[in-house]
Amino acid sequence: MTVTQYSRPRRAAAAAAAALTTTLALAAACWVISIRQMNGMDMGTATRLGSFAFFIALWAPMMAAMMLPGAAPAALRCARTSGRVRAALIFAGAYLAIWAVVGVVVYAVYRPHGTAVAGTLVIAAGLYEITPLKRRCRHRCLESSSIGFGLWCVGSSIGLMVVMLALGAMSITWMAVIAGLVLAQKIWPYRALIDVPLALAIAGFGFLILVAPGTVPGLTPPM
Repeated sequence: MTVTQYSRPRRAAAAAAAALTTTLALAAACWVISIRQMNGMDMGTATRLGSFAFFIALWAPMMAAMMLPGAAPAALRCARTSGRVRAALIFAGAYLAIWAVVGVVVYAVYRPHGTAVAGTLVIAAGLYEITPLKRRCRHRCLESSSIGFGLWCVGSSIGLMVVMLALGAMSITWMAVIAGLVLAQKIWPYRALIDVPLALAIAGFGFLILVAPGTVPGLTPPM
């Protein structure tokens, strides 16, 4: 084995370790930023997004905090393949840029709403979790480390994001819950024994919101 052949695996391993450290550190920093920015802003279904500039400035760190931990395996693959941390950072930047575009769409369509709309959206999101499209997007999200990764992962996570937006767009609690589910689905493949009950539980929660919204704390602002 030549010196070049010997150093290449070491360089790839070092790049992968640096990419993982950088990705997780950035996610942690964005959690701190998001928690500070969102403090006192949660009004449940009546939450307003503010100006476009304000919302995008908040949405960007939110998505970095929620999505980067789940993207870490793909960033690792990217760094290991190229042997450069820069490639992983470009990959992560492209991934977050796709979520920024999603933020523009969210801002365009989101409106403060009532419990009927929230319940309906949560039911729809729960049913989406068991569709073939969701399973395909999730499967490709687990495997890809190209620019298509972001698009597949949006398709995989969009239902869960709808739940957060329906229940509290500025809720730190719901942000943490959805981030945990997104991370789990980006690490482990689809398992009907786990994912079908979860989807039905989400849909059932949406039905509970429709019939008994008063039993769900934090759904509406205090009078």
